[in-house]
Amino acid sequence: MTADDSYGRLDDDDYPAYTMGRAAEMLGTTQSFLRAIGEHRLITPLRSAGGHRRYSRYQLRIAARARELVDQGTPIEAACRIVILEDQLEEAQRLNAEYRRAAGSSTPPAAA
Repeated sequence: MTADDSYGRLDDDDYPAYTMGRAAEMLGTTQSFLRAIGEHRLITPLRSAGGHRRYSRYQLRIAARARELVDQGTPIEAACRIVILEDQLEEAQRLNAEYRRAAGSSTPPAAA
């Protein structure tokens, strides 16, 4: 991998750039919280060659939302489920908008 390839990944939301310790520090939480949301299948961190968990910026945003809900008193299991549903809804809305744009840009068949 060249230096140019590495710099290109800095903008990649899915690149697993953060260690568990750094991720926990950035979120202001504990490593056990990150393990717990992993156990509830909210996020699945990539593993380094040495087996260490690595998190992407996208995963950190998801984890931050779960932490928000837990801090408000929501049980962790419910917080994980809520975040999963919010993420699915956002994706469905994005696809719906994409389909509408595609349908609006197509021209109707010419009248005979």
